[in-house]
Amino acid sequence: MSKVLAFGTFDIFHPGHDFFLKEAKKQGEYLSVVLARDLTVKMVKGIPTTNDELARLAAIKALDYVDYACLGSEDDKYEIITELKPDIIFLGYDQNAFVDGLSDFLDMKGISCKVLRLKDSLKPEVYKSSKLRDGLDHNK
Repeated sequence: MSKVLAFGTFDIFHPGHDFFLKEAKKQGEYLSVVLARDLTVKMVKGIPTTNDELARLAAIKALDYVDYACLGSEDDKYEIITELKPDIIFLGYDQNAFVDGLSDFLDMKGISCKVLRLKDSLKPEVYKSSKLRDGLDHNK
């Protein structure tokens, strides 16, 4: 059974997230999803999440095609990789912060897995959390 590992914030879950996770699931039989912690999101993106980490985690766990979901580490964003031992790490088209240092980490730990990236996103001009969040802010 091949294991796929996907990472994300999934703050305002939208069809683009659904598309990404379903594409990740197509890469193997077992899909694990790691959600960024609220503190990590604030550090990386410079803004707080709209939905807290427990609400985001519950939303991902409710998806029938996700086999396992958990919160990431606040200390070491790659720690979970050594625990879950994926065959494939599947990244979104716009995931850049996570990629810095990933190859070095895999080499250092002797982990051999494929790192794949989503090539075609689903309408990123519409389905992007930052755009949706901006829309919410204007309606307050």
